[in-house]
Amino acid sequence: MAANQGALQTFRKFFYNLSAFNQLGLRRDDTLRLTPAVVEALRRLPEQDHNERTFRIKRAIDLTGKHRVLPKEQWTKFEEDRRYLKPYIDEVEKEFAEKSVWNKM
Repeated sequence: MAANQGALQTFRKFFYNLSAFNQLGLRRDDTLRLTPAVVEALRRLPEQDHNERTFRIKRAIDLTGKHRVLPKEQWTKFEEDRRYLKPYIDEVEKEFAEKSVWNKM
């Protein structure tokens, strides 16, 4: 079982690095589509996290326009990429589902 977990983790890390957003300094949650739930989650995000996200996205746009990537030591590492937006998205989706139930009554 532990061998499977190790193999799965290696597989995840490989595809994480293959996606290339980390080479621009982005995190996984920076690349989410702007669905209504994501937009509302972004609205609820603390100002510091929102400012950091904005900086990462602007830097990525600048690097992309210059056809460059960050130096390897500045890439977002798989182990350090935290899902900072997920708790807010989960909360919003739960509220949307609850609102949908109330609207059916």
